[in-house]
Amino acid sequence: MPRLYGFDDASRRRLRDDEVGPLRQMVSRALQGGQSNADIAVWANGEGYRGTLGGEWKDASVGRLFRNPAIAGLRYDNDGELVDAGHPGAITPEEFKALQERDQSRKTGDAAPPYDYLLVDGASTCGKCTWALQGARTNAGTPGYRCRPKDKDGRGGCGEVRIDGELLENYVGEYVVAELLKPGIRDQILKAQAAVRAQVEKMKATIEELEGRRGEAATLYGQRQISSEAFVAADREITANIKDTRSRLRYAEQMADFSLGNAKDLVRWWNTAPSASKRAIVRLFLENIEVFPARARGVRTVEPGRVVLHWRKLPGLSDAR
Repeated sequence: MPRLYGFDDASRRRLRDDEVGPLRQMVSRALQGGQSNADIAVWANGEGYRGTLGGEWKDASVGRLFRNPAIAGLRYDNDGELVDAGHPGAITPEEFKALQERDQSRKTGDAAPPYDYLLVDGASTCGKCTWALQGARTNAGTPGYRCRPKDKDGRGGCGEVRIDGELLENYVGEYVVAELLKPGIRDQILKAQAAVRAQVEKMKATIEELEGRRGEAATLYGQRQISSEAFVAADREITANIKDTRSRLRYAEQMADFSLGNAKDLVRWWNTAPSASKRAIVRLFLENIEVFPARARGVRTVEPGRVVLHWRKLPGLSDAR
């Protein structure tokens, strides 16, 4: 069985550096550029990218790749639900879900087009309960962000925060572009990216160490030196730490790899840049975005104090906010 594109081995424990970038560009072209799988195949072939067996990309092979949850570090459980697969992903779970929406809309023809949420996976949180906001459409089909209420198992937040997706993203974008327009920002970004690259290497080492500890725990359990309860507890904690570190690693890699290019008009660059690039620079500048409830239902503006931006302090970035 051939390995999956983007991964260095059949067990999918390691990402393949020379394929991760092209895969992310393919996904960005699908989600942000609105290109068909056939268009993406033509582009990939023109760039000299080939599949794992050396063949050219086709409409069908791009589609199969986009439908495989492993590219986002996910798998389907016995109930058909997406769960963490325990290995790294080249794209985010939200991006994979957007690919699913895109695929479904292509089948039905009348479904709402997929929306590539900019501020998910911990980038924005509920100001009341700190739960990470999720992308969710309203009953009218408008993209938005919400704090998911607790489910029957107690997972979730307070459910009291909802905000229009375009409203929040435009608000954050204005502040990020203002930061980009500051004198000397390109040099500052290069310095900050160097710091992030160092973080990437540390996180990779951390993941390797955690996987080693998980293997040691399994060996001790196999030799009956620890109880099943101790093994399960240790494995659960280590797996959670690995999942969290891999999530942070995905974004750190995007932050380290994106480029502003030679664009002179940074406002125009922001408006036309792929979501992956915008997401990376938001993560580079902002530690977190807190969103609080509106004072009244149906408010279509960002009221003072409703959105709080927590700027990241990295070497080379301005402290004057």
